[in-house]
Formats: sequence, structure tokens, C-alpha cells
Amino acid sequence: MKGIILAGGKGTRLYPMTKVLSKQLLPVYDKPLIYYPLSVLMLADICDILIICTPYDISKYQDLLGDGSNLGISISYITQAEPRGLADAFILGEQFIGNDSVCLILGDNIFYGQNLTSILNKARYNKQGATIFGYPVKNPCDFGIVSFDENNNVIDIEEKPKYPKSNYAVPGLYFYDNSVIEIAKKITPSPRGELEITSVNNSYLKKQSLHVELLGRGMAWFDTGTPEGILKAAEYVEAIQTRQGYYICCPEEIAFRKGFVNKLQFISMGEALKVTDYGKYILSLAKEGFADADDIH
Repeated sequence: MKGIILAGGKGTRLYPMTKVLSKQLLPVYDKPLIYYPLSVLMLADICDILIICTPYDISKYQDLLGDGSNLGISISYITQAEPRGLADAFILGEQFIGNDSVCLILGDNIFYGQNLTSILNKARYNKQGATIFGYPVKNPCDFGIVSFDENNNVIDIEEKPKYPKSNYAVPGLYFYDNSVIEIAKKITPSPRGELEITSVNNSYLKKQSLHVELLGRGMAWFDTGTPEGILKAAEYVEAIQTRQGYYICCPEEIAFRKGFVNKLQFISMGEALKVTDYGKYILSLAKEGFADADDIH
């Protein structure tokens, strides 16, 4: 399976913070925002990753992440000159995806939870159709909303409905089989001129090949597209890391626990950051034994 991080767009809701800097490069507590979706893909054992960003920002992402070899993965890049909707990721990434299935994650989404790795693995190994997620929210009018019949079968997905039929939002994490490329090519732009991911999901729904995994208590999801969203996410990350001592979405730790890098490589990454708490955390893990990889999130 291939992975795509969509990190394009202008981030206008975050102006002036994002006037000269991509929002996915903004800090969320102690690490760049893009570390969080990158970590989710790594937790799903997805090691071949494409980052889609603006022409203006591509050099910054390359400076930050390189080709991914230091993490034992492969990262490539492609630019999107203008935002054309989430589904455009599959058209831009057609050659990258090839004949594989693909996971798309939005660059401004953060996921955290004890069972996250098992949830990701379940979605990854569903070889046919699509798997998306439903997360309960208080303000369903602001999201794409999935609704169900009395037997919990998916009957509809609406984008920011005026009268929501449920309170389950569809967060920015999607697993698709290879047919998503042709589906994306065939959908027509919405009234706002974009290729909507909801149209892709409804195409799978019509074929009865859409699975929705509900994320309930114990799972946290943050959409950091607003200043308030970034603040709440940063406060959450700080609280968890300070109280528990474990870092959320540390790619270096995930790479080591998953066996993408060896201990010497892991120590080298910690040494490069040893004057920071982040680096000291990496070095402390290298000195200690720790639990199974399924415990990381």
C-alpha cells in the first residue's frame, strides 16, 4: 500500500501565520504538524509515501524530511499549483500509486489513541473497496457527515449538511483500493470548483463497497485548520506527553519500534537533537527496553 499526505492549499483560515509558511510546517507543541500524519502512515506500516504540496513549499519539506531514508522509509514529492479538491490527490499521484492500494491522510489532521495501530491495520488489510472513519462531533454542520440506517448500514455522506442526519464526521483519513484513481478522474467538480472526496466516497457507497469504521471513546481527532484547532491540539499533546512521559507521533520512535531503522541509527537521530527534550527522549528510549510496537501511537 502507498501513502499520500496532502499538504497543499494556502491555509487562508490561519492567516497571517500561513502567509509565508505552509500550515503543515507550523508547530503543534514540540514538532511540525506534518509529523503527525506522517506518523499515522508509519504506524500502518506504509513506508512508500508521497507528499503533495505547493511549489513554494516543496523545498522546505525536502529540507525537513529529505527522502525519508533516515527513518527507513521512502518519501517523494509532487506539487499542486492550485487547490483542486482532495480527490485531486489521486490524479496527481496516479504514477506514484501504480497498481497499489492507497491511504490518503490530510496534512492538518491529528489522530491519537491506544488502539490506533490495530484500527489502521484492519483498514489497510481490507483489500476491496474503501474504508473511511466516523468520529462523533458536536458541530456536524461543519463537516462531511456519514449517516446510517437502523441496521448501522451506511446510507449517505453529506458535505457540511444544513440538517445533519447524524453527528459522525468523516475525518481526513481514507483507505482505498486501486480503483480510486479512475473514480477520481470521473467525478465532476462541486459548485465551489473542487473535486470533493465526498464524491469519491459516495461512488464507493453506490457500489456497496464502502466500509465505515466508527471511532469512539479513547480516540482523539483534531482538525488543525484554525488557530483554535492548533491550540487545542497543542494543549492535548503537551498534557499527554507531560503526564505519561510518552511522545505522541514521534517518527523516529516509530521507525525504531517498527524495525525500519536499527539501534545505531536511532541513537544517531537522538544525538542530532540531544540539546532538546525531544532528542533526550529518543536517547532515553535507546537505553531502555520497551513494549511492543502496537503500543505506540
